[in-house]
Amino acid sequence: MIPRTRIRNIGISAHIDSGKTTLSERILFYTGRIHAIEEVRGGGKGATMDFMPEEKLHGITITSAATTCQWHDTQINLIDTPGHVDFTIEVERALRVLDGAVMVLCAVAGVQSQSITVDRQMKRYRVPRLAFINKMDRTGADPFRVVQGIRDRLQLNAVLLQYPIGSEDQFQGVIDLVEMTADYFEGENGENRVEKPIPEPLRDEAQQAREKLLDTLSLFSEPMTEMLLAGEEIPKELIWETIRQATLSLEFTPVLLGSAFKNKGVQNLLDAVALYLPSPVDREVKGIGYRLQGTDKDNSLSSITCNLSPDPDASLVALAFKLTVESFGQLTYTRIYSGTLKPGDTVYNSRTEQRVQIGRLVRMHANKREEVKVAVAGDIVAMLGVDCASGDTFCSGEPLVSLEKMFVPEPVITLAITPKKQEDSDRLSKALNRFQREDPTFRLSIDPESGATLISGMGELHLEIYLERIQREYNAEVYVGTPAVAYRETIRQQATFDYRFKKQSGGPGQYAHITGWIEPTDEPFVFENRVAGGAIPKEYIPACEKGFREAMESGKLEGYPVTGVKVVLDGGSYHPIDSSELAFRSASHQAIEGAIAKAKPYILEPIMLVEVETPHEFMGRVQGDLSSRRGLLLGSETMQGYTVIRAEVPLARMFGYSTELRSLTSGMATFSMEFACYRQS
Repeated sequence: MIPRTRIRNIGISAHIDSGKTTLSERILFYTGRIHAIEEVRGGGKGATMDFMPEEKLHGITITSAATTCQWHDTQINLIDTPGHVDFTIEVERALRVLDGAVMVLCAVAGVQSQSITVDRQMKRYRVPRLAFINKMDRTGADPFRVVQGIRDRLQLNAVLLQYPIGSEDQFQGVIDLVEMTADYFEGENGENRVEKPIPEPLRDEAQQAREKLLDTLSLFSEPMTEMLLAGEEIPKELIWETIRQATLSLEFTPVLLGSAFKNKGVQNLLDAVALYLPSPVDREVKGIGYRLQGTDKDNSLSSITCNLSPDPDASLVALAFKLTVESFGQLTYTRIYSGTLKPGDTVYNSRTEQRVQIGRLVRMHANKREEVKVAVAGDIVAMLGVDCASGDTFCSGEPLVSLEKMFVPEPVITLAITPKKQEDSDRLSKALNRFQREDPTFRLSIDPESGATLISGMGELHLEIYLERIQREYNAEVYVGTPAVAYRETIRQQATFDYRFKKQSGGPGQYAHITGWIEPTDEPFVFENRVAGGAIPKEYIPACEKGFREAMESGKLEGYPVTGVKVVLDGGSYHPIDSSELAFRSASHQAIEGAIAKAKPYILEPIMLVEVETPHEFMGRVQGDLSSRRGLLLGSETMQGYTVIRAEVPLARMFGYSTELRSLTSGMATFSMEFACYRQS
């Protein structure tokens, strides 16, 4: 069994077209996991990690894919994630369970919009990362500008561990600033890493870069500071350890260089993954433990915060972070944080408090499976046939442990779909229910007025992919309505409620009385219970919260969901016979509807952060067009040969933008956009 200290659970994340999947393909080749390199758009079988037909068709990664490979004495469990913002949930749930990450940046474009999103996700889960500046062979490659962009735009303490030997079409290799040697990559696929002396013209520049690296690292190591002041030679082992500790503490970001497509620099990146990124032992993971209390799960007295040990002999704690539904049943991707899991084991689902028997366990290699007889702390495996939800925690017994849930962004676009033929109805229903289970950002609802089926998601491409899958996988054809923006409603001010629900129609009546107030908040919804003295029995409080949440589903202005509301319940009364959960739920629903009407509600619309890369000559046209779409121009940056324009634009004005942009720039500009915020329309 491989020691826990020699395991690396890592993800590869970046802006779209930065070369993540190309890099993943090289990693699999150099570690011996595959024996031939395929390209994303190479016309052959396609990249190993892009196995869906839609991924091969569009040339992008849509779903995160997991695999395991071996680099010398280190086992690397790797997840390749999408770069397109529409599939950001795949990055979110991967980073939730990974110990470290590689952020890939284009040597020409540098820090782009999705780079900022990925950085925010890594910071949310406190994931240590390496930065890999890819595409060093491209015209306009400038790694020093990219490093400065990382420092300025991402606020990271980024420093190069390598110095480039040439750039653009003259890029030949890298100088290792720790060992002060030059690495070249020879052989048909760059598989032979050859170590040579540093070229004479680059010696002074490399020495200056090394001094800058050591100067930065000395802030994290007293022994290194003392040795530098004494003019002593710093041993490479001390440099490696200092980089590792500073990286694990999120105070330092090592930056490496290469060209995955040209097979240069990938082996050095693998060395850095093994040297600097954390093992499961290095990551502190906390959960909330509580004891089973029958049907009344009041954890206020019994819940405890517990630190999980990545020890195979400890109690089992595992997190289900991704689901796919297949013909044989559900495939549940699971990260094991503590203990051991084997086929046939019976465990608890801490959300449902139900016992679950584990069937088969498999280790994934993209869409292929390898049977696993035992999985231990630190492993990422998939369970077959276990019925659960994404985010569920599995435990071996009391105390039950709940792990932190992942952040799920709200959908911003909605389509109405209708089956073309009656026989398509059942197939469509199966498809939509499956997709909703697999993808937390894919939402399903019914229009109360027209009865049409509504699907909501993160963008046009997100829903387009699902429509393609409905036709390909389920052979169902649908009519598609025009896209609709997912508006929201919110409130401007505080408003009180004092509502008495009373019904008497022969026999037992219905009675509930609640008081409190609502106020604006930055969170989507917050409920606070301040009821004291038993004014409302505690068994009715969950019913009150349910009523409040139901009222938020449809606002008073246009019927859009209500967000940004805090509800404080501070009192009320009840009847020993006539009160019930249903009565308090109904009272809460109607009380909040009235309070929202008094709190000056208004409409919010989704605003998108748009980033356009255009040749200089079209800059004026592009800016003028964005302004005509009610866009707020945030600034521009001049690169070699083109300009990057950033703006915030209402989503409602961005439908069909790709066609318009092609027309404005003779097909020479590209753009990306991601959700920025909700703002008053």
